[in-house]
Amino acid sequence: MKLQQLRYICEVARRGLNVTTAAERLFTAQSGISTQIRLLEEELNVQIFERHGKRLTGVTPVGQGIIEMAERILTETDNIRQLAQQANDDSQGTLSIATTHTQAYHVLPPVIARFTQEYPGIKLRIHQGDVKQIYEMLLSRTADVAITTVARNMPNELVMLPFRDWNMAVITPPGHPLTELDSLSLESLAQYPLITYDNSVSGRAAINQAFTDANLLTNIALTALDADIIKKYVKLGLGVGVIAETALDAEEDRDLAVLEAGHLFQPSTSCISVHRGRHLRNFVYAFITYITPQLTEDAVEGILHWESAKNEVRSAGKG
Repeated sequence: MKLQQLRYICEVARRGLNVTTAAERLFTAQSGISTQIRLLEEELNVQIFERHGKRLTGVTPVGQGIIEMAERILTETDNIRQLAQQANDDSQGTLSIATTHTQAYHVLPPVIARFTQEYPGIKLRIHQGDVKQIYEMLLSRTADVAITTVARNMPNELVMLPFRDWNMAVITPPGHPLTELDSLSLESLAQYPLITYDNSVSGRAAINQAFTDANLLTNIALTALDADIIKKYVKLGLGVGVIAETALDAEEDRDLAVLEAGHLFQPSTSCISVHRGRHLRNFVYAFITYITPQLTEDAVEGILHWESAKNEVRSAGKG
């Protein structure tokens, strides 16, 4: 049994049994992954994946247990490396951050600036994606920490640390009829083409829910993954924008009218997410504290231990 084989079965499972995608992610050949999986199954004398011909169609019950154990082994292997690097020289290393465009562009710059000043020997890697992609980066240990919006169905392997609530805002070109209203309403918004987030962006759920609850049909003229694209097309007069208030910049958005919309949509919460089983180096704790001082190392450790204990109880209950 080799670590590489364990890495292969975990990645294949993570990629929805798509061996081609797993091979691309691991920068290796599809045939090599298939061969190593077969060799592992022969060594263990069990079938990890169900097959129809050469195509993988599912994970066997014993295979599911093996994959879960393999994930823990890979995480602990990475923890050994992290702990050794910390012991050798904690002033050197790499901090990988998974986040959305809005967080990377509008929220994190002052945090990044402070971090690079305090930890000049730590290299930074910022990976952008939607919530699903961000969670995958944490699960695959590509990222050490993630900053995103609280979403449903977070994998049990991850722990969420909320740090800020935020509301939606409506943006229009100056002089738009909506700016003349005494009070903005969903009914008035529904009269205009809307430009807002793609359904894969977590903030979109609150928008959909508000109009559904009000029994209103909307004309979604254009969707995008990040707020800056939405702002661009609102400035071109293609519709009314609905974006996170955290994506607004007083200087850059002087040519937009901003209407408060917190009373129309449920607030969302920004959170820091980490892998519950991963060893966090000291500079990772520092980075988290720079985002929100309340999340000290002791506070984060306490949450991680509490979440781990809760997860163990949940797992025992399923058993």
